[in-house]
Amino acid sequence: MPATKTSPSQYIESLNMNGLKGRMLSLRSKRKNAQEILFIYGHHSSLERWWGLAQVLHGFGNVTMPDLPGFGGMDSFYKIGKKPTLDNFADYLASFIKLKYRRKRVIIVGMSYGFVIVTRMLQRNPELQKNVKLVVSLVGFADHEDLNFSKTRYYFYLNSARLLSGRFNSFMFRHLALNRLMLNLVYAKSHNAKHKFNSVESNEQLKYLLDIEVGLWQMNDVRTYMLTTIDLLTFSNCSQQIAVPLWHVATVNDHFLDNAKVEQHLRVIYEDFTQSLISATNHAPTVIADKKAASVMVPKDLSRKIRSLK
Repeated sequence: MPATKTSPSQYIESLNMNGLKGRMLSLRSKRKNAQEILFIYGHHSSLERWWGLAQVLHGFGNVTMPDLPGFGGMDSFYKIGKKPTLDNFADYLASFIKLKYRRKRVIIVGMSYGFVIVTRMLQRNPELQKNVKLVVSLVGFADHEDLNFSKTRYYFYLNSARLLSGRFNSFMFRHLALNRLMLNLVYAKSHNAKHKFNSVESNEQLKYLLDIEVGLWQMNDVRTYMLTTIDLLTFSNCSQQIAVPLWHVATVNDHFLDNAKVEQHLRVIYEDFTQSLISATNHAPTVIADKKAASVMVPKDLSRKIRSLK
């Protein structure tokens, strides 16, 4: 049966891999021959943020969600002398799949930047493609040109990330700008926060969501955030095809992505492309979405597809 507990804490265990310490959420199904589902969260995130979606996916089988280095409180790549590049995230994910699943076949669900990592992982490790039944993109994308930013906003994000990606500047930014007082004063007025919180109905709910967002900013490694932002604004995954079917979930109200460009690029990469359009209010659900709110990300036609897989 799907998990019914309201807290994810009892399903979280330690994850120690490749010299990095983090956490992993694991929801096991009681059904025999249950699907194996690997969920990779996106940029600036944590296990707790996607607890609601993990519960939705648990309705189909065994769900595993590992931390990503530098996110969710996990050690960053800098601890082992590496940079948080897209290629290094892809290699980390490949190592996790080889360790966790061995010969098992798996459905991989990637959320936004998590999907970007999944795609690069399959391109760099084509031998793993035979082990993947289906890739599910939840508002994922394939190329920096898919981003729906004005030129001014694009270069503001890119130059800011470059400026703050160094050790000294990221340290100063973390302690001067990302302390709780400054975040509470400024963050809710930012461009991104206005989109995230546009459906908030009360000051009490706003405070709750803002507290969670403040926690994410303080939990995640600043240098990792900045370097991955540069990657997001400059990368392309369109140079190599993948022999795995893809189901892409896009939202008609996505303020980050140009859906037409995303579809065009994904059709180039994946051999079999299917798309569902959903009517979400943002690029993704609120900072922490409960199971009901997160269920919009798994539409009925995708549900039928997952259940039909052998």
